[in-house]
Amino acid sequence: MGQVTSLLSAIGQGERDALGELYALLYPELHRLAHARLRRSGDLTLLDTTALLHESYLRFEKSGALAIGDRGQFMAYAARVMRSVVVDVVRKRQSERRGGGAIHVELDEAQAVSTPDQRESELLRVHESLAELEAIDARLVQVVEMRYFAGMTEVEIAGVLGVAVRTVARDWEKARLFLHASLR
Repeated sequence: MGQVTSLLSAIGQGERDALGELYALLYPELHRLAHARLRRSGDLTLLDTTALLHESYLRFEKSGALAIGDRGQFMAYAARVMRSVVVDVVRKRQSERRGGGAIHVELDEAQAVSTPDQRESELLRVHESLAELEAIDARLVQVVEMRYFAGMTEVEIAGVLGVAVRTVARDWEKARLFLHASLR
């Protein structure tokens, strides 16, 4: 049994120290994942990579015992936790700014530029679309999270989900089509 697997088993049995050890062991991978997550979010949050990692760790710790079997499943779950941290930060920022004496400048459509508010709204729309998709097919959302948010390959995702690589490719295409239709 590998070190990651034994730590995941210990976490599943409720050993609090095992989570810290696992985070330390996987820190470079989690750092890369957090950096990719923030890069995709642009400047929508005031979080930096380290802050996202630490907030994710706190959420893992708060959740208690986790039933995760291997490294791939852990990284997929970490991607989901990081996504929820980013969404929560964006929601909080939007709620703080609503109605605040912002100056509104009218632009004609030819000059329209994506503002932070528009990108935040888009991130929340993607999150809501993923919630809708999860009600239809939870595995499609897992594929999106692992591929887009965690940067995993189709082969890695297939291993985590226990399905064929071709199934992952079909699921990715279905999810992309759903999100494209949902976000129009």
